[in-house]
Amino acid sequence: MKFYELEFLELHDIADARLTEDLTKRWSQPAVSSMHLYEVRPRKDHRGVDLISDALLFGGLWYAGPNAASNAVDYAKHRSRAHTAVIRVYDDAGNVIGTHEHKGDFKEW
Repeated sequence: MKFYELEFLELHDIADARLTEDLTKRWSQPAVSSMHLYEVRPRKDHRGVDLISDALLFGGLWYAGPNAASNAVDYAKHRSRAHTAVIRVYDDAGNVIGTHEHKGDFKEW
């Protein structure tokens, strides 16, 4: 066995040990519920609203139509059903016109 092959194997074993240790720590700690924060803001082009949150995997979502704000709030509530969420609705001037607090109440059967 060459020196660089031996070095690779040792690094690989160290990485495996660290990964196992990290996973053991994660699974042994109690689950912590995080809070999701959502913002529903009107679009500058006046064609609906944007739902903005760090909890959304692909960035903001665009809602259009007569029930755009209501649909955005409903989606945020659904998306955070296992987490506590605060959903703020803003007007064109940037003032908060509504706040919805949603307690995560998802239960496994």
